[in-house]
Amino acid sequence: MTVTGKVVVITGGARGIGLATATTLHKLGAKVAIGDVDEAKLKESATELGLQVYGKLDVTDSDSFTAFLDDVERQLGPVDVLVNNAGIMPAGKVIEESDAVTKRILDINVYGVILGSKIAAQRMVKRGSGHVINIASLAGETPTPGLATYCASKFAVVGFTDSARIEYRDTGVHFSTVLPTFTNTELVSGTQGAKGLKNAEPEDIANAIVSLLEKPRRRVSVTKLAGFLVASQKFMPRAASEYMGKTLGLEHVFLEDVDTEARRAYEERARGITQN
Repeated sequence: MTVTGKVVVITGGARGIGLATATTLHKLGAKVAIGDVDEAKLKESATELGLQVYGKLDVTDSDSFTAFLDDVERQLGPVDVLVNNAGIMPAGKVIEESDAVTKRILDINVYGVILGSKIAAQRMVKRGSGHVINIASLAGETPTPGLATYCASKFAVVGFTDSARIEYRDTGVHFSTVLPTFTNTELVSGTQGAKGLKNAEPEDIANAIVSLLEKPRRRVSVTKLAGFLVASQKFMPRAASEYMGKTLGLEHVFLEDVDTEARRAYEERARGITQN
């Protein structure tokens, strides 16, 4: 009942966590609209799901974001929920990362989230209701070698969302953060994940978003075990915390232990080398 009839916008909705979330919410009766920069994949996913409202969305462009939300509101009504899901995760050593890739990660993962949050919240605050859900990562709470800039971007999302939540907590507008662990999407292609821990599935993240809509909270970690381990590191001496990361294999999972061929297609798209 909490989800039925709500107008939900999902960025990066053509694949992965975004598509899983769109699928789950659509089945629960929400009025779902998805946006993505990949028009071909977007049309394919929206058609398969039976969504009537979808469109090309560049989350780093204010005009694109505004026009997309305007179109959604013309067709479906005022946006109740924005899920800022669009993000990229190129991997590699930081000094080997080109300036263009660094900027691309920050533009999409940070500026895109801030921009979308602002544009949606401006509408929501006027109405006195709404919910902005930003997809961060457990990498936004713990260092991960091979993902330095990505970690920085997700730390930023956590800090931004928490601050915005406090600013607007008396307005009827909620801000929440979702922090997934390794999730079985293209972002982790060619990697083995953390030793001894199961990867999450995109549907797990979708279910966490549903739980936030049913009962708004500051943040939720997926999986609970991975979230607990990350949270526990904050109370450990640095040496112990880093030893835990080493034991889980995090020092190598995005560096030496990568199947580069299996990851090539994703890396090229994430880095902007290819569009699809």
